[in-house]
Amino acid sequence: MTQDVQLNNVSPQINQGQIQGAVAAFALPADRGSLEIQLSSLANKNSIYAPSVLVLDEHMRPAAYYPSSYFAYQPPGVMSADRLEGTLKLTPALGQKQIYLLVYTTQQDLAKTTTLTNPAKAYAQGVGNAVPDIPDPIASHSTSGTLKLKVTAEQGASNIMIGMLQSAPATPPVVVGATAPAVAAPAPVVSAPAEPMLNDTEAYFNNGIKQAVKAGDIDKALKLMNEAEKLGSTTARETFIGSVKGKG
Repeated sequence: MTQDVQLNNVSPQINQGQIQGAVAAFALPADRGSLEIQLSSLANKNSIYAPSVLVLDEHMRPAAYYPSSYFAYQPPGVMSADRLEGTLKLTPALGQKQIYLLVYTTQQDLAKTTTLTNPAKAYAQGVGNAVPDIPDPIASHSTSGTLKLKVTAEQGASNIMIGMLQSAPATPPVVVGATAPAVAAPAPVVSAPAEPMLNDTEAYFNNGIKQAVKAGDIDKALKLMNEAEKLGSTTARETFIGSVKGKG
């Protein structure tokens, strides 16, 4: 599966805490074995989107975090442009149908730049000529850009387990390529199945989820979704995912 996403001023936006600008959400199959996910952020003239990625399991629990430093600069090739690129190797736990990726950028990254390879240097290297001594362009980090996602299903085990077996205790998300620990995910609460939710109550929670996502308060939206599902909602999760994708 390959997917291209344009992030611009009509994309879903989050301006909350350190997150700033356009975001992208992806739902990936979790019942086809291990996944190898290549995420590329393509340079556009002298700007580029510096992605960070939060991986969530089927129940929207944070499971892994990839900071922007994980996505290294790759020079242009014959069939590829300047880009920031990284490969995520994930193994969804059994019993899940989907896992989710939330791609965003941060205020800290927006203050940084990426040095690109001068096209004349890239051409000289490609044809085997002497590389000219000329300056490389500097790309500022932007709140918009172009993402390319390539997902390959594998049979072998990968390095990060996404989701938990029923008997496993809750664990904090794995942080890949960063020194700062991520916030621990709350332990799941096991409860008896709830009675179906009344339509007015369901509409109240769904509207709250949409408003929280619109305001950039993803934590509040997740809490509303979880509370609604405890009360018997069958549409809260779909509302949350649709809102993050900009379809809610």
